This record gives sequence, C-alpha cells and structure tokens, in this order.
Amino acid sequence: MIKIDIEIKSPLASVWAALVKPALIKEYFYGTEVLSEWKTGSSIRFTGTWEGKPYEDKGTILALEPEKCLSYNYWSHFTGIPDLPENYAIIRFELQSINAELTKLQLTQHNSPTPTMEENSAQGWKDVLNNLKKMLENGK
Repeated sequence: MIKIDIEIKSPLASVWAALVKPALIKEYFYGTEVLSEWKTGSSIRFTGTWEGKPYEDKGTILALEPEKCLSYNYWSHFTGIPDLPENYAIIRFELQSINAELTKLQLTQHNSPTPTMEENSAQGWKDVLNNLKKMLENGK
C-alpha cells in the first residue's frame, strides 16, 4: 500500500478543485487530459502522450464527496498487465482543512500488482503531489 500525506498552503476548496477540474489536473499531472462526469459510478479516463507515445488509462469513480474524498479504481497500460478487474489499483484522496489557508491531502493506493510497480507508483505520486502543491501555493 502507498500512503502519502502532504500539507498545502491553499484553501480546501482550491485543493478540491485541483483534483476534479480537468484544466487544473492537466497543469500538474504532466499534461494528462482527464474526462469524467465526476459522479460515483462514472468512468474516468486519462489520456496524453508520454515519451512520445499516446496512452489512455481508465477507471471508475468509486466515491466522490466534494471537498472530502475522491476515490477511483485505475488501470494503466504502462503496467503491461491485462485489463482485468483484479489488476486495477484503488486510488483515494482525502482532504482535511487545517485552517482557512492550509489543507491536508492524503493519498492512498491499494492493489499494486508487484513491489516494483508499487515503488514506481509511489515515486510518481510524490512527484505529482509536489507539482500540485507548487501550482496551488504559487497562485496558478
């Protein structure tokens, strides 16, 4: 399991918006385009280009409570494993307002297929969350 906690000097509403607004996601998530209806049970798709190759990863939103939590399952073609339900990771973001200008964000990921994939995912999430923090704290 991956668990990452980060404090962001930004209001809760701004951190939440960065998790669910495609234009903001694209800014900190390596140019990834995200498409979803943002409702529990709806699909979520991630598309873009990585190292010159197009990709499309996917999942389903499992829980969505505005300004509290977002959870989805997720399969990436980068894993090289079959697109089967048992191969989907479970991603969960939980938000907590520390004060009007400080938000705690916790990310957890369950069901990584191999220890190497878990290590790669952990580093990837650290980078993405640091990008998110920089974007919000620098006023973008």
